[in-house]
Amino acid sequence: MSRIPAVLQNLRLPVIGSPLFIISNPQLVIAQCQAGIVGAMPALNARPAAQLDDWLAEITETLAAWDAAHPDQPAAPFAINPVSYTHLTLPTARSVPLPVDASSTHNTHTH
Repeated sequence: MSRIPAVLQNLRLPVIGSPLFIISNPQLVIAQCQAGIVGAMPALNARPAAQLDDWLAEITETLAAWDAAHPDQPAAPFAINPVSYTHLTLPTARSVPLPVDASSTHNTHTH
């Protein structure tokens, strides 16, 4: 008996694509899934937020078409990171001096 959930048993590689803020989009998620790894992206990448429904439909429909055309190599599942920062209060950014290594010839930071 396998301990791997059924949805993950057909992965070509045991890999989850990193949900990269700003960078991940439906095309990247689709490519990851077609390559046999779990595709992922943050929900926050869809802007405005209403765009997320369109993106989920695009991913779902494209992967369904892939599965129909490639029954011997079905697409891996995908994941959406539902992170929301609407309830967080972040501290105000402030300038912090960086330490300077006097022995470094590549350091361009000045005080």
